[in-house]
Amino acid sequence: MNFIKKVPSKIKPAVLFLFFTVIGFYAFSQNNNYEIYALKYASLKFKFPVTFFAVGSTSKDSIQPCYMVYLLKGKNGKNILVDAGFTETPPIYNMASFNYVRPDEMLKKINVDPASITDIILTHPHWDHMGGIDLFPNAMVWMQEQDFNYFVGTAWQNNIDSSGFNTKDVLKIKQKKLDKKLQLIKGDSVEIMLGIRVFTGSKHTYESQYVLVGTGNDKVIIASDNSWVYYNLVNLLPIPKTFDTNAYLQNLKRMRTMVKNVDLILPGHDPLVFSKFLKVIDDVVKIK
Repeated sequence: MNFIKKVPSKIKPAVLFLFFTVIGFYAFSQNNNYEIYALKYASLKFKFPVTFFAVGSTSKDSIQPCYMVYLLKGKNGKNILVDAGFTETPPIYNMASFNYVRPDEMLKKINVDPASITDIILTHPHWDHMGGIDLFPNAMVWMQEQDFNYFVGTAWQNNIDSSGFNTKDVLKIKQKKLDKKLQLIKGDSVEIMLGIRVFTGSKHTYESQYVLVGTGNDKVIIASDNSWVYYNLVNLLPIPKTFDTNAYLQNLKRMRTMVKNVDLILPGHDPLVFSKFLKVIDDVVKIK
């Protein structure tokens, strides 16, 4: 601060104001940045053809899908999960088909106490993304209001496709609401926390959302099932399970305009995530 002493007294207040504004802005921006980790808590023991993941693909390759949660560690004291994983499968699935470690146990492997999770951003209410919300009792859950309303109501009416949903998860999310641990988000491009903005439009579920996160110099999108695998993003091919195929395609294009590198759009089930980024321990990588 010695340079302040040399500033003429007439302009010293303005210089001080500018100095502390710059310092404050820098500190503010740093506090809004997050470290991002991908944690693979499950994978299927077999592969699916790429044509299963991408409508219109002619690829002969196959992919062994994995199941992930994303951890956002903020300098502001926040420990945020994007999705919560699952603790059991619906009746139509067999737990023996998975290599599996419970999501909260995966966090412990990198010295993160499950009780320290402050927030969970649910991208959508399918069983493999929200079944683990009760593992994190202190977390505030963030979910799109229209997705919530559809999930707890319309999805269970006659002649409505409720595949991908688990009735037990309806009870879990209603309990979060009763416990005042549920924040319902209204619409597209909403900043729900400093440095974190959510977007809708892909229509994987009734109002699925993806998450744009600030990490410093770069931004990262956690697409979750708004892109099942990188192949969807690179080839601009939608998945088969969506309410609106064209909307899904348009949001694949939209996500690509938001980041510098398509690798920084993190899909929901692609094991390539764990070869593209820095390994922390087995099945955990640091994105940024």
